[in-house]
Amino acid sequence: MEDHPRKPTRTGAETHTAVWTGRATNRTQWVLAAAGAACLALGIQLAVSSNWTSGIAPLLMSVIGCVAAGLLMLFGTLAFVNVAVRVDGDALEVRCGHMGLPRRRILLTHVVGAEFAPQVTPRQWGGWGYRWRPEQGTAVIVRRGEGLVLRLGDGRTFTVTVDDAEAGVRFIRDRLHLPSTGAPAGA
Repeated sequence: MEDHPRKPTRTGAETHTAVWTGRATNRTQWVLAAAGAACLALGIQLAVSSNWTSGIAPLLMSVIGCVAAGLLMLFGTLAFVNVAVRVDGDALEVRCGHMGLPRRRILLTHVVGAEFAPQVTPRQWGGWGYRWRPEQGTAVIVRRGEGLVLRLGDGRTFTVTVDDAEAGVRFIRDRLHLPSTGAPAGA
């Protein structure tokens, strides 16, 4: 059996890579996920081994409350433990959590500018997660630190916290043939 190498997809004349990827992780959200799992376990424990004599209604309310709070905490935090950003020739795609949900895809044809934000904090956006603020735009915030800010053609902005955001901004500017200079975004 012979191995036939494929033709190279890039020539030596190309100066930039075809795809840029970035990630960001927030390890402190694992603590919140553990608290959610503990709350869920408490609800299950109450349901299985309870011999309350005060009636079924208080037991049912406690079990449902613990299970609901545990599920909300567990899945709400696990969805935003990490974020993966991928920029190719067509679009920027953001995937949150281990399942990649929620997901956002922005076509580069809709982007009119890209800035590097040296310090983005959850406090600026009202917490972690997928955020929308009328005066600031939309953001995916999984931790504090550097971020990538896209200015869209409709006047909105999209911010995502990601490691090595400056390289991502350069990559997007190269793709869009935008000037590489510019002041960092205030985020």
